[in-house]
Amino acid sequence: MSLRVKFLLFVVLIHAVLIVLAAQFMRTNAPLFVALEVLLLISIVLTVQLYRGFVRPFELIAAGTAAMQAQDFSLKFVPVGQREMDQLIGVYNQMLDALRRERVSQHEKSHLLESLIQASPAGVLLLSFEGEMVGVNPAAERLLGRPAAELLGRRPAALPGEWGAALGRLRETEPQVVRLSGLHTYRASCSHFLDRGFSRQFIVLEELTRELMQQEKQAYEQLIRMMSHEVNNSIGAINSLLHSFHHYAPQLTAADQPDFREALDVSIQRNTNLVEFTAGFAHLVRLPPPRPQPTDVHELLRHLARLLHLPAQARHIRWHTALAEGPLLINLDAQQLEQVLLNIGKNALEASPENGNVWVSTQLQPPRLVIENDGPGLRPEVQRRLFTPFFSTKRDGQGIGLLLTRDILLQHGFRFSLETQENGRTAFTVWF
Repeated sequence: MSLRVKFLLFVVLIHAVLIVLAAQFMRTNAPLFVALEVLLLISIVLTVQLYRGFVRPFELIAAGTAAMQAQDFSLKFVPVGQREMDQLIGVYNQMLDALRRERVSQHEKSHLLESLIQASPAGVLLLSFEGEMVGVNPAAERLLGRPAAELLGRRPAALPGEWGAALGRLRETEPQVVRLSGLHTYRASCSHFLDRGFSRQFIVLEELTRELMQQEKQAYEQLIRMMSHEVNNSIGAINSLLHSFHHYAPQLTAADQPDFREALDVSIQRNTNLVEFTAGFAHLVRLPPPRPQPTDVHELLRHLARLLHLPAQARHIRWHTALAEGPLLINLDAQQLEQVLLNIGKNALEASPENGNVWVSTQLQPPRLVIENDGPGLRPEVQRRLFTPFFSTKRDGQGIGLLLTRDILLQHGFRFSLETQENGRTAFTVWF
């Protein structure tokens, strides 16, 4: 039974008693009856006023409580002219103003945080309490190479390839470095935040590719410059001395002169080869910025096929060409891209077995070039080291072909990849 019902029952009971008393004196004592009637009227008036003053605060409190439960902070009350009630109304209105300001502030902060996450160049994965991905920003979609619809609801460890393995062993105090295809390098770190009093985790993915490439380039540029300088200075002086020794050949016996001249010539040739060897590395360091001009990539590919026709024929490798109709005009440095195509084509030929195949194909929208071979696929340990400075799978390789290709394509701003596909072919793909 509510307090208001109890109050009404009490008031009805008191007035019923007054009415019964008044009825007893109605015939016996008229003045007392009139006095009781006046008292009854006064009591009723006071009761009504008391009821209004008593019940009104409870109605306001009930309405305010309902509004707060509904999180409606716009409902405010006006003073009613009662000191105690007006004090309660004032406190309530101040509390609502504070709650409304706090909610607006929290909403603005939440919106700002959401905007920052969406615009962040770092990938962000929000995890549920069960460890499943429930939030993925655009950068994470780009880094993982999958749309949000495919990622949501999955555990990070369930992702295929290197990503799943790295994120599966990720701990809050142990960031993981992920290297894909020897070209892209990422750092994955894990942390947590409180959600309704419980801890939830999130993962941040950062791309380190350009930063590491810049550090690598600075290191090997300094090494190559120093090595090239020392070799050139030493070889120039040594070859000059060796050439001067030819003047002493006539002083030897006729039987010793051929061996003496041959030894000098072999030494000079080996020194010359050493200079050319270091010059190849120096060319990598002195790579000039590209001078882009509209160029037909199809014409460069036809020239490549003519250059590699004899090596392919010698090993009975079939060269298949499937070019898109019309020219593939791209704004690029023709000389530099020709060097890239030559490196890719030679690698495809060398990777193909005897009687193998090389496929060259293009498409116009979006502009893309693919050079494939049916040689042995890339092993995972090799895949991770591709495009690493001076790494080569060839017996006598210097490891600068793919490095030069990488630098030229990056300077042009072209996206590329080298990987073994599901059909068993190893493909070098360039997106213009």
